[in-house]
Amino acid sequence: MPPPPPPSSEASDAASCTVLRPGVDVVAEIDRRKSRFLAVLRRTESTAEAQELVDALRRRHHAARHHCSAWLIGPDRHVQRANDDGEPSGTAGAPMLEVLAQTTMPSGRADLTDVAAVVVRWFGGTLLGAGGLVRAYSDAVGEALQQAVETERTLARRRMRRFLLDAPIADVGRWENELRAAGAAVRDTEYGVGPSGARLHLAVPDDDAPVAALQARIATVSAGAGDLRPAGVDWIDVEHTSDDGAGEVPA
Repeated sequence: MPPPPPPSSEASDAASCTVLRPGVDVVAEIDRRKSRFLAVLRRTESTAEAQELVDALRRRHHAARHHCSAWLIGPDRHVQRANDDGEPSGTAGAPMLEVLAQTTMPSGRADLTDVAAVVVRWFGGTLLGAGGLVRAYSDAVGEALQQAVETERTLARRRMRRFLLDAPIADVGRWENELRAAGAAVRDTEYGVGPSGARLHLAVPDDDAPVAALQARIATVSAGAGDLRPAGVDWIDVEHTSDDGAGEVPA
């Protein structure tokens, strides 16, 4: 089974994707005819990080016969790798990659990225055949993905425009609350800076409509005194929302 075709190498047009929460592995285990399959998912944002997971599991479970892997990296998933690690060609890494690439996420799309999957197999003495191996490796990764979704271990990652807004110390709390309620992500609040004594770091989806809405809300809350300054574009983690729009950046 060949892996999904890689997307274009041109600049990504993606505005959002789904990622795992950082710092927490998602683990699932299945058994097939006495062979044990341990699947581990981890957020990885580079090939080096993905390979570190493979190497760590190989050291930890050195008695296992196979440490098969697959990963997707980048907002447009331009980096895709699959490794059978000694299993018959196409029976492990490629099916794992297909499950990662095609499983629907809370966004309603199959858009998971920046993820590495490793399935460690302990051979149970009975050959599973090519079809059995494809099903086992696919199912192990599928179980881990299902667990990730059910335990809310995924986040939306959105391309967002960042802004700075100076605010009077006496009003910064009210401004922050009203902007959060309007859907802006308040990334940080600094005190003792700027001409007014406080500074808000804001982000909204990279689109003209959310930016215009933010400008209008700031004009209202500041009585026209707020000066919104662009601070670049970045990919930012936000909680999933019902409309897949902006949400608060996790602490």
